[in-house]
Amino acid sequence: MEMVDLKGQYMAIREEIDGALRDVLDSGRFIGGPAVQEFASSLAAYNGSSHAVTCANGTDALQIALMALGLRPGDEVIVPDFTYVASAEVIALLSLKPVFVDVDARTFNIDVAEVRKAITERTRAVIPVHLYGQCCDMEALMEIASEYGLYVVEDNAQSIGSDYRFRDGTVRKSGSIGHIGCTSFFPSKNLGCYGDGGALFTDDPELAERISMIANHGQRIKYHHDIIGCNSRLDSIQAAVLNVKLRYLDRYCRLRREAAFYYNEGLSDLPQVTLPYRADYSSHVYHQYTVQVPAEYRDSLKKYLESRGIPSMIYYPLPLHGQKAFKGIARLSGSLETAGRLAASVLSLPMHTELTRDVQDEVIYAVKEFFRTNG
Repeated sequence: MEMVDLKGQYMAIREEIDGALRDVLDSGRFIGGPAVQEFASSLAAYNGSSHAVTCANGTDALQIALMALGLRPGDEVIVPDFTYVASAEVIALLSLKPVFVDVDARTFNIDVAEVRKAITERTRAVIPVHLYGQCCDMEALMEIASEYGLYVVEDNAQSIGSDYRFRDGTVRKSGSIGHIGCTSFFPSKNLGCYGDGGALFTDDPELAERISMIANHGQRIKYHHDIIGCNSRLDSIQAAVLNVKLRYLDRYCRLRREAAFYYNEGLSDLPQVTLPYRADYSSHVYHQYTVQVPAEYRDSLKKYLESRGIPSMIYYPLPLHGQKAFKGIARLSGSLETAGRLAASVLSLPMHTELTRDVQDEVIYAVKEFFRTNG
């Protein structure tokens, strides 16, 4: 049993992938070239963004986004306390100050009310992370950003393909709502390549040009460097893979939803298990299927599943404020109580596009059997 079955997914589209790879090999265009240009154009169209700029990975995307906004050392950037380290890491790398705020207990996403409380005269931006596959409350967040003149950089690495519904019925894709959206194509992501890759989205043509320059050593014209940049490129091999898989992304999202609904049905009668919550304003693409169990059972449940050959993962065992790297660097806002509680109680079960009902039945039975014998 696999946590993520990348081989099975590849086998289902093998002929298309192999053909796309042969085209790149035959062309000899391994950096840039038609495959990358085609993917960037198709990705922008899919996400409803005016511009998509590819780069080497999702962490680079976040760093490039903050560089493009012209933030200065000491400026504050608000980020959720319960998330992967990359969103805060890039803030510190640029000598900015990460400000950790608590998350919503049901969606696991940034608590917009806590964002408002955390704003100071030094606050310049917010990075909402669309955790596990559904959007943050972007309409409320954008209203606060507009009120205080803040930039919003969406991290939709786990939510690509999900839809956000505004109060007036307007629907936008995650990553297309803030000033800049950032995503990752790490192999296990819903839209994953066979190595590393990332991209940025924006509707602002000036930002798009600046992002493109930063990702390419700060140059518009080769060997003419107008600003300080970096070297962050999506290679043609990865773009070829993504060109194929982008055509399947909506199908992949549907399969993940169906698998999540099946888990929900099978686990709904367990009072010890809190199932994933879906907010009314967002669809969910279930990058992870993450449940909550009482903290005193979480680690023993994980070990029990492992003893039966069932993988599970803890995303994430420490909130950011508990990470040694941020001691003396970050500012903590509020109690951060929810983030700490979630870090002690979340557990993600196998979730991928090739998941069969037989495999899910095995997982469901094992979880039930654990709580039958452990109270």
